[in-house]
Amino acid sequence: MLWSGWGDPAKARELPPQIRELLHDLLGVREPAAPAASFASVRLAPVALSPARLAALAEVVGHEHVLTSRAARIGHTRGKSTPDLLRMRAGDGSDAPDAVVLPGSHDEVAALLRLCVAERIAVVPFGGGTSVVGGLAASRSGFAGVVALDLARLDRLVSVDAESMVVTVEPGLRAPEAERLLGRHGLTLGHFPQSFEYATLGGFAAARSSGQASAGYGRFDDMVVGLTVATPSGDLSLGRAPKSAAGPDLRQLLLGSEGAFGVITALRLRVRRVPERRVYEGWRFGSFREGTAALRVLAQEGPLPTVLRLSDETETMIGLARPDAIGGGDSGCLVIAGYEGPAAEGSPASSATSVEGRGAGAGAVLARMGGVPLGIEPGQAWEHGRFAAPYLRDSLLAVGATVETVETAGFWSALPRLYDAVRLALLGALESPLVMCHISHVYETGASLYFTVVTAQKGDPVEQWERAKEAVSAAIVAADGTISHHHGVGRDHREAYAAELGPVGVDILRAVKSRLDPAGILNPGILIP
Repeated sequence: MLWSGWGDPAKARELPPQIRELLHDLLGVREPAAPAASFASVRLAPVALSPARLAALAEVVGHEHVLTSRAARIGHTRGKSTPDLLRMRAGDGSDAPDAVVLPGSHDEVAALLRLCVAERIAVVPFGGGTSVVGGLAASRSGFAGVVALDLARLDRLVSVDAESMVVTVEPGLRAPEAERLLGRHGLTLGHFPQSFEYATLGGFAAARSSGQASAGYGRFDDMVVGLTVATPSGDLSLGRAPKSAAGPDLRQLLLGSEGAFGVITALRLRVRRVPERRVYEGWRFGSFREGTAALRVLAQEGPLPTVLRLSDETETMIGLARPDAIGGGDSGCLVIAGYEGPAAEGSPASSATSVEGRGAGAGAVLARMGGVPLGIEPGQAWEHGRFAAPYLRDSLLAVGATVETVETAGFWSALPRLYDAVRLALLGALESPLVMCHISHVYETGASLYFTVVTAQKGDPVEQWERAKEAVSAAIVAADGTISHHHGVGRDHREAYAAELGPVGVDILRAVKSRLDPAGILNPGILIP
């Protein structure tokens, strides 16, 4: 991962002159006053951990797995939100860990936690580093230092239970490698979020990730059937069966906990067969309201596509659904519908469940609801650029535009009010921003809203966005939306999360934290209000 941006630096590209002119004329975007900081100019505090503490860490994992180099510390500083990147581009490395520690087993993780309790060292569990909610910037207050607990060495596909369609994996396994290993067995997770190229399976679980094909495969927390977790108070092994009535499901307590309760060291996951075919197509609706109604009918009555997304008028016009060809949008609202599964084999039953059968059934619903078919070209373009949007953000930051995302979810009946509330909050908090939205995850009872906002950088761009974030978070809470559908809580959503939970809910979280991590070493300042 690029230390001051997203992903592979070789994939970064400059914006075309016509797009830069459009940004200047439409939003008043101007070149930054100062160039981005170089790697050599990033400001780092000296390592706070004493040689004795570093040596104690090395006794657990080996000297070669305790890193204090400049490259290791900068590479594990914060996540990839726009404020994170703006701070790094300004040369601010103040949240860098003192050391990066790479355990090689569950026992080493457990031993490290015991040591860090004894030595008052804060621990930040680290997967792919893709958090966009401040989930990797732990508080130092009251601690001798901070270590990033990088799980990259825990990267195995441990076992495959083909009869149960369940696999056991380690948390540091990155998503592309997981798909490659599972593919050898004809299996897939079907989990492809925008962070897919760099995120880890443990990170997916810790943040309750949701992938672009969630309509067909479910969210990642739907896939988790078992967990092994190391906590400062001891180990947890959860998940004896797919479902149970043996009290509250503690798996759900750990999913989404962002490393604040424990460190996931193994996952048991539900898998599916690799689909024989994948087909993605486009549809156009006259308005966001009409498109939303069509998605609701599909979600409630079926047949439900594997991928189902709806861009609003602005996002369609800009062409953000095709980030590799930005600026080439069209009128109306674009729907991307995708179908993955078996090919038709002739019998009526197999035809109904095949890619062709489900595509025909869903297409009939979309047409009945007013949709106009656009063929497979928009779907192919979306598939080609489905992981490209973060690179576009880097390009926009480089020319003086701030671009960030806001995501939420609500019940179908509340969605119009939630959509308006977020848009109005962003328009009121920022000077002439461009606000775009799409629905990317649908359920029988509701859907997610994913907003992208672009504005000219004015003054301190971090402070500029933080003011807008505060306003939009309050608007989401007031409109009965959830503060996060799939990005998590981190630091950025912590106060709004408290408002969503209420005082009793906050007390429950604090009680769990106190029992599992009484010394408070795990990701201090993250998640817990």
